[in-house]
Amino acid sequence: MDDTVRKRSVTIAGHRTSFSLEDAFWQELVGIAQKRDITMAELVVEIDSERDGNLSSALRLFILRDLQNRLAGLDEDNDDLPSDDDLSEKS
Repeated sequence: MDDTVRKRSVTIAGHRTSFSLEDAFWQELVGIAQKRDITMAELVVEIDSERDGNLSSALRLFILRDLQNRLAGLDEDNDDLPSDDDLSEKS
């Protein structure tokens, strides 16, 4: 996994804005936009409108929450996966 941080730019409300993301986060963001059938700019605007702090951090946190929600959905869909309680009992 490439951990190189790259500067990216999008237009928000008619103004170009830049943020820095590692390639792995960028690829997840691209996938989220594709899955939702929206442009990258539209997704960044959505995240930007709800953020506290800087845009790069807000994007990473959004991606983390999306991944957590997808994993939680897998847990609900698959009864064979151990629950958090099962994991803590084995510790």
